[in-house]
Amino acid sequence: METPRVGIPDRLASRMTMPEQHEYLRSRISRRGVLRTGTVVASTVAGAGLLGASAANAGATATAPGFLPSSAAARVDGALVAPFGRHLAFGADPRTMMSVSWQVPLPVKDPYLRVGTEPWDLSRKIKAEVRPLHTPSLSAKLPAVDQYYLHVSLERLRPGTTYYYGVGHSGFDPADGRNLGTVGTFRTAPSHPGSFVFTAFGDQGVSYDALANDQVILGQNPAFHLHAGDICYADGSGQGSPSDTYDARVWDQFLAQTESVASRVPWMVTTGNHDMEAWYSPHGYGGQNARWSLPGGGLDPVGAPGVYSFTYGNVGVVALDANDVSNEIRANTGYTDGAQTRWLDRRLGELRGDEAIDFVVVFFHHCAFSTTNAHASDGGVRDAWVPLFDKHRVDLVVNGHNHVYERTDALRGGAVRRGVPVGESVNSVRDGIVYVTAGGAGKALYDFPVPDSYEGKVADVEAVPSYHWAKGGAKAPETVEWSRVRYTGFSFLAVEVTAGPRPALTVSALAETGHRVDHFTITR
Repeated sequence: METPRVGIPDRLASRMTMPEQHEYLRSRISRRGVLRTGTVVASTVAGAGLLGASAANAGATATAPGFLPSSAAARVDGALVAPFGRHLAFGADPRTMMSVSWQVPLPVKDPYLRVGTEPWDLSRKIKAEVRPLHTPSLSAKLPAVDQYYLHVSLERLRPGTTYYYGVGHSGFDPADGRNLGTVGTFRTAPSHPGSFVFTAFGDQGVSYDALANDQVILGQNPAFHLHAGDICYADGSGQGSPSDTYDARVWDQFLAQTESVASRVPWMVTTGNHDMEAWYSPHGYGGQNARWSLPGGGLDPVGAPGVYSFTYGNVGVVALDANDVSNEIRANTGYTDGAQTRWLDRRLGELRGDEAIDFVVVFFHHCAFSTTNAHASDGGVRDAWVPLFDKHRVDLVVNGHNHVYERTDALRGGAVRRGVPVGESVNSVRDGIVYVTAGGAGKALYDFPVPDSYEGKVADVEAVPSYHWAKGGAKAPETVEWSRVRYTGFSFLAVEVTAGPRPALTVSALAETGHRVDHFTITR
């Protein structure tokens, strides 16, 4: 890996936190005279939600976006600038709120979104918020990059309703007959619980296998998709190190690749180690805040975009940022000073106190329980969060980080309470929690210290030699009995949710070919 031209000496790199890296990079580039006024941070243009702005934007006045277009860009006709990379995300209430985000390759005038309940009636027009990002040349082989992200947060939508939308700007109108092919759809959550499917994976990146997984996911017709971090790998190393090489252009490739699914399925992401990008903000999440509009988890003062929750039907979903508690990659370890863990305890308690919610699903990046040779298990996650998952009787935990599919038996306190072979059912209250590693979304695969064992090729073993990351970053050897299913292949989770008097989560792992490699059922 090439060391960035403005990188930090190796003798300092291993001791620097993400905020220290951010300050170092900013000061070095500032001294080089590369910094341009108005291009560093993502400034915003206020946008109103459908039928009214949110409280955060109330009374705001639209201003010019904070970037300086080049003379070439300023001459481009808006009709020739096509939006791309559309991606959806739920607001705080998926029944009535949806965020629509997209990208343009050049600065445009008056960006907006059109929306309506019929494809031929897109009369409602809402001004977009602009969040530009400037990335200087951080490596000898990488150019400076300007990116332009646009967002509209829709509110007061009708539950269980299909909406049609199009994004545009001066010179490019999605309601124009020439551009009708760019009109997309989304559907709000229903007002009452019913059956639905959601999907999940982590560690996607840009590849043929990532694209193949996306298309199989689309075939499941999911209500939403959970992405457990390591989204695009613009930071190819992911060590949280100042010597990480970062190429912002990978985000353009990723959002274009994902658009066929994310433009119609809310793409709910959280933060992995490859998603810490030191240039943009002290904790490395400025880029993520520019590219995504997520519900927010009450941790805004510490800048944690991947920490939030939402409810869909009878399922409560909680997203966490495991960089905060990781023993393995420690650039951001402890950055919330315990606030995230305290919020998690409160939020799980609230969800469990809601009689309308049958199941609680938690997703984050670093694995609590995995046996791969690459990353295995993170003891920091186990220490901080597993006791809370047990306390509040969480039903399913989904992780990424290890580029494979692996799942445990039912665990309580990290020990097996009940074996769960392929095809079996487990009662999450009586038997414990199943932990799933779904990191086979598209990046190069890892391996296990023992043979694969999955549906159609079961090869059970009594114990697996592995390790977990202890405090200080040391590997602590352990022999575990909880590794039930292991599959070295590209795959994702598809979860069928049943509501009613006998609620259930039917969990399947599907290979990129659509072939099933695992399934089990969670009941309460």
